[in-house]
Amino acid sequence: MLKKILIVLLLAGFVSASDVSDGLNAISRQDYVAAVELFEKACDGGTSIGCANLGVMYGNGYGVKQNSFKAVELFKKACDKGDVTGCSNLGGMYAKGAGVEQDIFKSAQLYSKACDGGYANGCYSLGGMYAKGAGVKQDSFKAVELFEKACDGGNAAGCFNLGTMYDNGIGVKQDNFKSAQLYSLACDRGDAIGCFNFGIMIEDGTGVKQDYFKAVEQYKKACDGGNAGGCFNLGLMNAKGTGIEKSKEEALKYFGKACDLKDEAGCRNYAKLKQR
Repeated sequence: MLKKILIVLLLAGFVSASDVSDGLNAISRQDYVAAVELFEKACDGGTSIGCANLGVMYGNGYGVKQNSFKAVELFKKACDKGDVTGCSNLGGMYAKGAGVEQDIFKSAQLYSKACDGGYANGCYSLGGMYAKGAGVKQDSFKAVELFEKACDGGNAAGCFNLGTMYDNGIGVKQDNFKSAQLYSLACDRGDAIGCFNFGIMIEDGTGVKQDYFKAVEQYKKACDGGNAGGCFNLGLMNAKGTGIEKSKEEALKYFGKACDLKDEAGCRNYAKLKQR
């Protein structure tokens, strides 16, 4: 989780403090040791985002030996100073029990604090807890509200989850058109599974006009983003010549990619097609 948070956190943390700015530049150069030194200097100087960013470095072991306990300490310091990214990341540590005793109730409180402070990732995480009833009373309507807030704040996964709520009519009236829009938005923001789901809707003509050529485009985005289902479906499209010129070679390529991503159907189809 922390690796996924890293880019979002660091980009969100761009402030005027020169040490933090220099630390971000060091990250872009992959000079993690220098980044750690600069974030530590910023944190010691009272810049909360410096503490939050330093926590991420310790959590991931970038430029410093991995240390979840130190990461927790730094996220707490940042959160106590009012940094919402620190609160959200601290919530993640409590959720997993990394560097601290697992406490999903405390996790929900921290996500709530981050969300109330305008941090979209916090809203997304809290929405997931309401959807599951983890650390809070299960409430699909509240989950929808939080996923919408996350999506509006630029969180791609929030858009995707909101799309699934509309897709399945959970906490909101079922709406294929709205679901397709949200999957498309999630995809545009880099969410591979959003591309995959949007591709399925385009291929089936659900909520959008059926278009095999555009479905192929979406599956390719999904596959390029590491989604096994996108690779598998792209293999099928190539094998059948649906929305794309029929090609055994390309079909094998994408079934193989799906297999590499641990998709059993991809492995089976690769083996069968290889024997023909």
